[in-house]
Amino acid sequence: MTHDDARARVRAFLIPQLAGRPLADSDDIFALGYVNSLFAMQLALFLEKEFGMSLGPEDMDFDNFRTVDGLVRLVTSKAAV
Repeated sequence: MTHDDARARVRAFLIPQLAGRPLADSDDIFALGYVNSLFAMQLALFLEKEFGMSLGPEDMDFDNFRTVDGLVRLVTSKAAV
């Protein structure tokens, strides 16, 4: 799993939620109001299904979910295990 592949797949999932608003990979999607806590659960389920990974309690750090960069870091770190 490359960073670029993970980034493209995460961004493709987020695009409908953004409703055309711009998003940098380091933007906090929660602070900007683009997503809410319910969507965070959808995001976790997406990661597990899309990348064939299992998220544990240690992965549920909010920093893993607030930016595209954080999501990519989580996905690629789990793929390396």
